[in-house]
Amino acid sequence: MSIVLTEFARARLFPREPRRNTIQDCTPAQFERHLNEVAPLHVLDGYAPFCKLHVHRNWTSTRCLALPITDANRALLRSDYEARTRDELPVLVRWFEGIEPPVADYLIAILYSREQLAKEGSAITAEWGVVGCMYTAEPVETPMAPVTMMRNALGVAEGGSGVSLDRDAYRRSVEFWRTHANWRG
Repeated sequence: MSIVLTEFARARLFPREPRRNTIQDCTPAQFERHLNEVAPLHVLDGYAPFCKLHVHRNWTSTRCLALPITDANRALLRSDYEARTRDELPVLVRWFEGIEPPVADYLIAILYSREQLAKEGSAITAEWGVVGCMYTAEPVETPMAPVTMMRNALGVAEGGSGVSLDRDAYRRSVEFWRTHANWRG
């Protein structure tokens, strides 16, 4: 199996101006090499047949991305309308500021098949392309954000994958994200 880092993921995981809430102590080339050379601890099915999740022990100092919302940190929540790319419409997002999360125990690479990426206009030479990564304390998938599920259901033209909305998965996602938020630093 061959894996490459997509441009979409590269911009988010390894931005030009490094941020504390992205992958640390690792270059894009090192990240890609690690995924190709070190077997994952687990391979999980993603939300669609073209999506796989490769669970790796965290080999970096990258911190957990999603944190529980508590009475002690609720005042640190922020929100705004943002788009992931210039072509996407902005959506409401929320995050913590001023939090020091623990170092993640796992990095979970989100992979799409070459065929799906071609449908989305991102041709790759490898069999799989990294489209994102979860930084977690447990070796399990963090539920996809509800807005991402909706974007996917809208189709490729709106920055999604074209996968129909699964109402049960959406409800599980809402239950998680109602009590958790990402952080920025």
